[in-house]
Amino acid sequence: MKEVSFIRQHIDKWREMETVVENASVTSPDVLADAYTDITSDLAFAQTHYPHSRITVYLNNLASALHNEIYRNKREKWSRMITYWTREVPQTMYEARKELLYSFLIFAVSVLIGSVSQYHDVDFSRLILGHEYVDMTLQNIENGEPMAVYNGGNETSMFLHITINNVFVSFVIFVMGVLTSVMSGYYLFQNGVMLGAFQTFFFQQGLGYESMLAIWLHGTLEISAIIVAGAAGIAMGNGWLFPGTYSRLVSFRRGAKRGLKIIIGTVPIFIIAGFIEGFFTRHTEWPDALRLTVILGSLAFVLFYYLWYPRKMNSI
Repeated sequence: MKEVSFIRQHIDKWREMETVVENASVTSPDVLADAYTDITSDLAFAQTHYPHSRITVYLNNLASALHNEIYRNKREKWSRMITYWTREVPQTMYEARKELLYSFLIFAVSVLIGSVSQYHDVDFSRLILGHEYVDMTLQNIENGEPMAVYNGGNETSMFLHITINNVFVSFVIFVMGVLTSVMSGYYLFQNGVMLGAFQTFFFQQGLGYESMLAIWLHGTLEISAIIVAGAAGIAMGNGWLFPGTYSRLVSFRRGAKRGLKIIIGTVPIFIIAGFIEGFFTRHTEWPDALRLTVILGSLAFVLFYYLWYPRKMNSI
């Protein structure tokens, strides 16, 4: 059978199955099971006769969506708490690798813009960080304690405040994807410009090396998680903007599920980053070698968990 004939013969049925997926919560299990059996049969036929066709990709995605709806209420084992972070999040990161790249590029460009702007205008940091913060930092530098901003308050209170704030920021970046991926990109841009201006400000004060040891002690995990959160928002926003062969609603729901899984996966990263910032960053007297070890160890974890491991999983 020619591919065009195959599509014409079944297209109405596939559209009905998209509706079944959209209304899965009020659809009987028998209807879902019959739809899944039917679509997997069509998928097998397409994989045999049109293995490189877009219609095969479409049917595979539709079959996956039906499979997920059938098993979404399946009673989970306690091992799911482990496999969620060891299997599901890395797999989702692999599927969202393009969104992760876009998020990284947006953030990197915005950091560069913030840095160049601060380099050419020493008052740019006041516009971005506020007069009060800049004046306080300059006073700390004059007092010989440039990183004193990390010394304020009780360690536990600081840890909780920082963690809650960072998780909130990441969820805002993700939720902005509802208003298209452009909005998630905008919030990424804001954070990147702030980081670029902040770091360059310290270089201008002759404290570049010391500031990097302090900032990136916790910032390696924190900034990486924000970039990942940006990927989650872009994934959801792109589901809305670029539905492909799905209806816009189904595509958006798939993007939202993918993004939500990613963003939940960042919470432990933010907790660890907040713990480091609350308890460790304030100790600027610690040996440089120790702080560099933490920074490089954090970077190695990020590269392993978000880049190497997902790719390794899908190359087996």
